[in-house]
Amino acid sequence: MDFDVIIIGGSYAGLSAALALGRAKRNILIVDAGKPCNRQTPHAHNFLTHDGDRPAEISAQAKVEVLQYPTVKFIDGTVNAAKKITGGFSVVVNELISYSSRKLLIATGLKDVFPNIKGLAECWGISVIHCPYCHGYEVSGEKIGLLMNGDIAYEMAKNVNHWNKDLTLLTNGKSELTAEQTNKLKSKSIKIIETGIAELIHHDGELERVVFADGTILKLKAIYAKTDVEQHIDFHQQLGFDLTEFKTIKVDEQQQTTAKGVYAAGDCTTLMRSLSVITAAGTIAAVMINKEMIAEDF
Repeated sequence: MDFDVIIIGGSYAGLSAALALGRAKRNILIVDAGKPCNRQTPHAHNFLTHDGDRPAEISAQAKVEVLQYPTVKFIDGTVNAAKKITGGFSVVVNELISYSSRKLLIATGLKDVFPNIKGLAECWGISVIHCPYCHGYEVSGEKIGLLMNGDIAYEMAKNVNHWNKDLTLLTNGKSELTAEQTNKLKSKSIKIIETGIAELIHHDGELERVVFADGTILKLKAIYAKTDVEQHIDFHQQLGFDLTEFKTIKVDEQQQTTAKGVYAAGDCTTLMRSLSVITAAGTIAAVMINKEMIAEDF
């Protein structure tokens, strides 16, 4: 085998795993396509010693630290295919080179799939946000929108109402709330607009106003949005591991997928997309991978 472990994805979870495995003197290959989901986000929060830092700066520093370990190698590129082979796994990088390893760690994050609203993608991670624990403090007390519908919208409205009292739910079509949910939100002065959204007017990703399909306009400071997600890779079919109903990779408490020898960590395994959570998951995966190899070799 070329490596003990190949890590697909070199952001927070992947680098965290590589750090632990490098310190365990394992030969590691990290392959990263350089497209983290938070690449537009100006500041990271709830990450001790880095609160308020740019995510790109944190990962760049982490990469420098990880590559100090001589057994860790990093390649900028894309893994196009992966398969099970005798004694481990084989991956193809940049459609050219094949590498093999005993174990495989998938840390590729998730791909956000945006609704067809002009300007939304440009605002994502800046003023169209996903988590009050990540962004709520910065926009607390402001006039905020919630772009979602149904039960998820009701639960988010209940939570965000702790930070923001001037809330407007934008269902972007017919509301899927129950009558009881609707009445409860209205009792808290949370407005509901069902009109379709045509465009988000912004300046360098900073939201200025929402333009609806009927031409009406609503000024908002920010919008919490629930996007659909996809995996960056389709290796679950090639390698035989399962996805959850939420399209995340199914893992156990040790970050082991349902395919033996294949582990996964980070956003690709959870919708709780926080730097502290995914970094911890990378460390757990590394420890369990190393423990498995020790047991095999003992």
